[in-house]
Amino acid sequence: MKRSPKGPNPFWIKGTVLAVASALTFPVLAAEEENTEEAKKEERVVIVGSRAAPRSVGESAVPVDILSGEEFSSQGITDMNSMLSVSVPSFNVNQQPISDAATLVRPANLRGLSPDSTLILVNGKRRHRASVIAFLGGGISDGSQGPDISVIPSVALKQIEVLRDGAAAQYGSDAVAGVMNFVLNDAASGGFWQLSTGQFFEGDGNSTELAGNVGFEMGERGFMNLSLEYKQSDPTDRSIQRTDAQGLNNSGNGYYSIPNPAQIWGSPEIKSDYKIFFNSGVALDNNRELYAFGNLAEREVEGGFFFRNPVTRPGVFSNDYDDDPLTPWTLLMGDPNNPTNAACGTVNIDPSTGIPDQVALANAIANGCFTHHTGDYVNGFTPRFGGIVSDQSLAFGYKGETEDWSYDFSYTYGKNQADFAIKNTINSAYGPNSPKDFNPGSYIQEETGLNADFTFPMDGVVYALGFERRTEEFSIKAGDPASYEFNPNLAAQGFGIGSNGFPGFRDTDAGSWDRNNWAIYFDSEWDISEDFFMTFALRHEDYSDFGGTTNYKLSGRYQINDNFALRSALSTGFRAPTVGQSNVRNVTTAFTNGVLADEATLPPTTPGLDQLGFGAKALTPEESDNFSIGSVMEWDDWFVTIDYYHIEMDDRIALSSTFELDDADRTVLTNAGVIGASSLSALRFFTNDFDTTTQGVDLVVNYTTELLNGNTTFGLVYNWTDTEVTSPNSQTLSPTRIRQLEENLPDVRATLSMNQKWENWRMIVRYNHYSGWYEAHLDDGGLPVEADRNATVDLEFGYDMTDAMHLTFGVQNLFDEYPEELTNINWEACGGCNSQDVAGARYPVTSPYGFNGGYYYVRVGYSF
Repeated sequence: MKRSPKGPNPFWIKGTVLAVASALTFPVLAAEEENTEEAKKEERVVIVGSRAAPRSVGESAVPVDILSGEEFSSQGITDMNSMLSVSVPSFNVNQQPISDAATLVRPANLRGLSPDSTLILVNGKRRHRASVIAFLGGGISDGSQGPDISVIPSVALKQIEVLRDGAAAQYGSDAVAGVMNFVLNDAASGGFWQLSTGQFFEGDGNSTELAGNVGFEMGERGFMNLSLEYKQSDPTDRSIQRTDAQGLNNSGNGYYSIPNPAQIWGSPEIKSDYKIFFNSGVALDNNRELYAFGNLAEREVEGGFFFRNPVTRPGVFSNDYDDDPLTPWTLLMGDPNNPTNAACGTVNIDPSTGIPDQVALANAIANGCFTHHTGDYVNGFTPRFGGIVSDQSLAFGYKGETEDWSYDFSYTYGKNQADFAIKNTINSAYGPNSPKDFNPGSYIQEETGLNADFTFPMDGVVYALGFERRTEEFSIKAGDPASYEFNPNLAAQGFGIGSNGFPGFRDTDAGSWDRNNWAIYFDSEWDISEDFFMTFALRHEDYSDFGGTTNYKLSGRYQINDNFALRSALSTGFRAPTVGQSNVRNVTTAFTNGVLADEATLPPTTPGLDQLGFGAKALTPEESDNFSIGSVMEWDDWFVTIDYYHIEMDDRIALSSTFELDDADRTVLTNAGVIGASSLSALRFFTNDFDTTTQGVDLVVNYTTELLNGNTTFGLVYNWTDTEVTSPNSQTLSPTRIRQLEENLPDVRATLSMNQKWENWRMIVRYNHYSGWYEAHLDDGGLPVEADRNATVDLEFGYDMTDAMHLTFGVQNLFDEYPEELTNINWEACGGCNSQDVAGARYPVTSPYGFNGGYYYVRVGYSF
């Protein structure tokens, strides 16, 4: 697929500016030498940028942040997503308390773009993506499928390199917002163990973690470095009682005894979470090396879900509930053996108390009718949703250098599997023998990669070229039969089908889909003069499912004087649709208008779908144009970088709206061979749907001095990001979702920190600022949350008791800041709704600094 020509565009005018000063250090391998200034210069071209201090590397033509392992050890919360949100201002992650699969793998955003717009590397090798597709993600992350970086333990890291610029021309798909390279610890001796524990000021969310790292030699020339982390975390609760639940307790004359709260909003319980990483290498001689690294991880998570009201929940308890309090409600009842039993539809519910007519109820049961409004579920129920996420990877390779060349041959494999589970619920149409716990099925993602990279100098120019071959497979595993099977008689009488809250994947949903792609790429770096260098990157990639794409990057850096340099970059990019987005399918069943029918999410390439006039077609890559320009300033103990970026993305991927089907549509699909098409009532699919323009500014300031009889480092990282949705499709992109895309993240994030060190003591103070942001509570534009700006403060003290023993005490969110309570919601704007619509949530759930309040922790470590 070639990029289609676009008429006059100011983006191309920026190329003139770029020709003056632009470049990116490209990914070539260089021999590392430790503890010399020459080594620091050599490391400038390793993987994604310089490894020299300070944080943001001044010698690169684009901004690169270096986050050391020490920086992560100064945080109490050890989830990788949460730690990065403190360290990288444009990196945002939400709690996702009740978000279906997103509860298992939380989506995160860099520079206001979707989670799968950031490429993740480990030791410079592409990391496989997670199996979970976040169908719910607050608007920005809806439908995304990115890597799960939470499986990487902080103790395994030497540092993290964050390249804040588009790099698809170098690394391929997903590198639109930037690149994160997780560099594993390569120490060949020594190690440490640490035990951490902490909890929130509210007294919940207690977390305990045991972690360690050890390195040892393998023979005379090899090393092995092992890291282990095990964690358990209790859930949190930031709920209020739902108005409807409390109303039943108050007016039911003792008939109801619904727990308070009926529904929990909070961080999910992490029942167990273990992570194992290894990194190894063996030098065959002074010029050749074999290397290998990989991981095993498994995490079991369980969180809250929405309360099922015993009076008003359709498909489970209520037969004809509506919002009119003057209309009598009837209890949902059915005869498992006779769908026409007239006695089953006559049990009225008193709208003032919510109590069913007991005489009519007893009579209906005596006549063979059945209802869930008895026994264990007379008070309704609240499901518990979660599952087990397992992750594994292996990479190995052979690299070396000759007098004129350096080379690197590598193979990578990765697999991520999410086994879903939902508890304390029912399959309503299964009948009175429905189980309470279900395994609805699994998503599985597997990837392999084969790379060959070469680097060589020629006539003052350093060239790099390479070849990549990758395969991806996405699979759906069917769930327990009880999670999707049903009694047709009960379904015909209005009982909902499938495990309530998360229906199981059927046998017809299950399957595996794969694709392969190959790429060839070329980079060059040219020192035009002692003060000015430029780089150029070109990459062609061909995919088996949508064809080819070619992208370039041009960048450079000009050192004006000893204290001041300019840098800029211009590039095109792309993000390939994932195999999951192209092939995921799921069918839920409902009894609608007297007909038993299915509503499906189907692949856009489903046979016959293109004949229905809905606009379905094979997904194509999201295309991007990136421009950045900035400066680097260094003098004495100061280091300052400031960079402006502008990203135009075309054909972004989203879920379509739901399209109703008629008999003619079903006939077309049936004739095309679509299994079960005759029962489909509606469908939707992924589509390339809208364009966005994102721009922003990154500012990084570092200053070192001596204060308070110790060594002091001040740091400021600031980000302003603005996103505008352009060319939206009104069929699939509502005004609410447009506003979510544009305003759900704060425009401004900033962190001011002070790191103070004495002989045996150390102190870190961190001030985190967040500008205002918008939330459509429960994804409902009628429940707008206009959050004000806010700030949090983190404080940590550390003491070296001996050379080997270390004690740390710290507090995150020292002043216990929360977002504004939802009682401040603009009820007038939502048309007269009331607090029941909050569904028991005390705080907005997409807050960029969470809604759990302050957290304190203590950690003891032993080094050897």
